[in-house]
Amino acid sequence: MKEVSSYDKLEGEDIKLLLEYIKKIKYGSVTVNIQDGKIVQIEKSEKIRL
Repeated sequence: MKEVSSYDKLEGEDIKLLLEYIKKIKYGSVTVNIQDGKIVQIEKSEKIRL
């Protein structure tokens, strides 16, 4: 039985969205929630430095 890596299970659009959030954020965090090897939620929290 061939083992499938979790990267193979990620959808292309999910990866594009995740990379877009990472590129646009200056300070903060991006949280990825995964269920059964698939991205089910992406949260972006941005901080503004004064």
